[in-house]
Amino acid sequence: MVISERENHLRNASMTGPEWMPCYVSISGATWNQLRGELEEVLVRHPILFPDFKRGQRDYDKRDFGPGQRANEKFTDAWGCVWVTSIDGLEGQVVQSPLDNWDKLQEYRAPDPLKQDDRGPANWESAREHVKKAQKECRLTYGGLPHGFFFMRLQYLRGFENLMADIAADAPQLPELAEIVLEHNKKVVDEWLSMGIDWITCGDDLGTQTASIISPQDFRKWVVPAYKKLMRPCRAAGAHVVLHSDGYIMELMDDLIECGVTIINPQDLCNGIDNLARYVKGRICIALDIDRQKIVPFGTRSEIRDLIEEEVRKLGSSRGGLEMIAGIYPPTPPENVDALCEALEEFRTYWFDRGGK
Repeated sequence: MVISERENHLRNASMTGPEWMPCYVSISGATWNQLRGELEEVLVRHPILFPDFKRGQRDYDKRDFGPGQRANEKFTDAWGCVWVTSIDGLEGQVVQSPLDNWDKLQEYRAPDPLKQDDRGPANWESAREHVKKAQKECRLTYGGLPHGFFFMRLQYLRGFENLMADIAADAPQLPELAEIVLEHNKKVVDEWLSMGIDWITCGDDLGTQTASIISPQDFRKWVVPAYKKLMRPCRAAGAHVVLHSDGYIMELMDDLIECGVTIINPQDLCNGIDNLARYVKGRICIALDIDRQKIVPFGTRSEIRDLIEEEVRKLGSSRGGLEMIAGIYPPTPPENVDALCEALEEFRTYWFDRGGK
């Protein structure tokens, strides 16, 4: 029996027997700008992963990468953070924080999320219509918080070094700022939940290459309470909670599950495939972030296939509980994108056609 894409997603997330492993390839604007027609030739060879793509549908000469992703152009977001990137199509970094001095906190006002998104005006009416249409068509419905919704937002507002010092010194102003950010996010979550969506997505990069950015103790003190207040209402409403985080987060995993995360999107090689198999597999769904540092950009076709096979074998199951997400960034060549897509297509039904054999 062939089930709908929505039903397959939900079965996979709840580990109740999907019919295929969901796979996504997300191509950065910078890669599109670099590869252009070469990349188009790859995508048309993989209609399973790119069913709606057609040659020539992108106008590269008139491409607008959007606020915060135009090279060497300063952009001030709704919170007053100033962003700069050096490469078209890649997210930059905050170079000026509106609360770099605590003296500014008393006069500071967060944006109204019912009127203003981080990078433009909010349009909740359009969002509601989109969700209603998806529900009528029995497609998966989702909403979310912007990338960097809490811990990273505190960094953006205070500056990284300032925030690290604040946490170390228990700055008396930090609880007030954390509450401001939390209340903003709660309004966004409430709006999405009122639409009856299937899941909420959120992203906060919590790790370095080898450890969490702050200690697990400080994470429990400053981040976990806010996460619980945002995520547990989602679970109570029947919505899945998807959390993305770059970096090593294994030492935070138990806390994230306790907060209400049901689908975790961790980086594969950074956290360790065997670690994820040992401590996460079977507890919550793993939406695996496929390597973008070594094998995918620089490896051979066979090395890319071997990586996908290892991950599917070790993290997958006939019950489900594994998705794969690949972000493509420079300098990944088109032949490596093709090899990745080929491997994903080969192994997406591995546990369901072959029973893991």
